Amino acid sequence: MNQVREKLFSCLESLKKKTDFKPEVALVLGSGLGDYAEHIEVKETVDYKDLEGFPVSTVAGHKGRFVFGYIGSVPVVIMQGRVHYYEGYPMSDVVLPIRLMGLLGAKKLILTNAAGGINFDYRPGDFMLLKDHITTAVPSPLIGENIEELGPRFPDMSEVYSERMREIAIFCAKKLEIPIQEGVYVQFTGPNYETPAEIRMARSWGADAAGMSTACEAMAARHLGMEVCGISCITNLAAGMSKQALSHKEVQETADKVSVRFKALITELIKAI
Repeated sequence: MNQVREKLFSCLESLKKKTDFKPEVALVLGSGLGDYAEHIEVKETVDYKDLEGFPVSTVAGHKGRFVFGYIGSVPVVIMQGRVHYYEGYPMSDVVLPIRLMGLLGAKKLILTNAAGGINFDYRPGDFMLLKDHITTAVPSPLIGENIEELGPRFPDMSEVYSERMREIAIFCAKKLEIPIQEGVYVQFTGPNYETPAEIRMARSWGADAAGMSTACEAMAARHLGMEVCGISCITNLAAGMSKQALSHKEVQETADKVSVRFKALITELIKAI
């Protein structure tokens, strides 16, 4: 028996016993957006800890629950607190929540995160639409026996981040007068921040921002056939780009400062897609 498959469908069965809500859009909340889910029209919530075998986030400030409800007329499922690879979970557990939301019916996925700027043109507080990613530093979530119900053994990753959704996001940003960048995101394992040499390497590869999540989730979603949009909040300049030491406090402070604009953009985007 494929243990990853068995765990996934066991969690799905457990979740379906708690809700029959059918979402169209799935949203993963990164740093600075944690309370967003509390300001939508909430219909139901399910704590991760109440789902048998479900990985529970150990990061401070992450509530750890699914929120089901409506943004405008759009039925959504929101992941309030994600699981990271650096917490010690296998990659199959890290992407299990994404797969669950897809199996519940969500066809579109919006991933948000806090990231360090690698591009010298970026500044803390900027937003960046992901147009591509690099995952050389982390294992693929598709390693192991393929789960045929999810997708093919060798899925195409030519367009992980939907060009259609990026165009809509750019339109929404202009409408709200929010400047937005487009760039390449590189996922490192964490939990340590990268060294200056690693950042120089990533820049030479063509990366514009670095973080510790998101890309693996996007790959799992594309395997499922979901349409994906990724948005990073640039919370700091990456290692070696300034004399300031990197800290999680700085990340949280910057994310909190721009959270109002970030929430407005997410709301507008979900209504438009």
